[in-house]
Amino acid sequence: MGVVVDPGVPPEVAGLLRANAPLLSRIRAGWVPPAETSSRRKSPSSAMLLAATPFVVALMALLLASRFAPAGFVLLGTYVFVVLVKIASMSEVEDDRPQERGVYEQARWYDGRYLLPEDFDQEARAVLTRAQRAIGSVLRSHVNAEGLLDDARNAVMLPAQEWEIARLLAKLSALRLEHRELLARGIAPEVAAVIEPLERALVNSEAAVVARVEALERYAGHVAEAERAYHARGQIEELRARLPRYEELLAESGADKLAVPEIERLAEDADVLERTLRRSVRSAHEAFRYLEG
Repeated sequence: MGVVVDPGVPPEVAGLLRANAPLLSRIRAGWVPPAETSSRRKSPSSAMLLAATPFVVALMALLLASRFAPAGFVLLGTYVFVVLVKIASMSEVEDDRPQERGVYEQARWYDGRYLLPEDFDQEARAVLTRAQRAIGSVLRSHVNAEGLLDDARNAVMLPAQEWEIARLLAKLSALRLEHRELLARGIAPEVAAVIEPLERALVNSEAAVVARVEALERYAGHVAEAERAYHARGQIEELRARLPRYEELLAESGADKLAVPEIERLAEDADVLERTLRRSVRSAHEAFRYLEG
């Protein structure tokens, strides 16, 4: 699982946050990007070469002025200097600090509106994965894309459901961690009576969140049934479009009387699948209304 972002965050910012989970973890831990405006930085070798450049130029000038310097040596020195300058320029690398600073600024601005993998314990992570799988299967379905479901409401409500479930699971994970740490320190007998209702609260809260996820999974199940009927109906319609060619072949071969029942059954199958698709879509709509409640 990756970064979960509040659907109210602008899409371009949400994409930036989802693509930078490790950096967000560092920011959460207190990392701050250094203030540097340059978009390029020089490697140590480049800096050393630039520092030595005045001395190299002075040496070359002395050699050129000396009538005792061999011409080949002077040419070789010039060539080496040019090569070193080229290497130094190639060693300049793009600095990713502007990108890091952009992520840092958005992370600070939208603090509290995104959740990282470390915000969830193992149990919560498993529940959230189930919810995300169910939501993804609905949003990626052809029946949703074709508008057989309420695609507009799905696009709004399902991400909101994911965020609400994730938010609750993150809270539950934090409280469970605190509770385990408290128990690890040892509980006095006088405190045991107070601990029990708190544990029940954790269990009941988890059950309520799991119930939400199960409702999503039921909705996804109805959508999957509608998806199967949708694809089967498309295949039947494709076969029905080819029927005249088959009928023509059967008539020419004198075998049409033997095949009529099978061909009629194909038309009946198409009608059955059409009814199945409508029934599946109706069931999905009912499950959707249950989610809204």
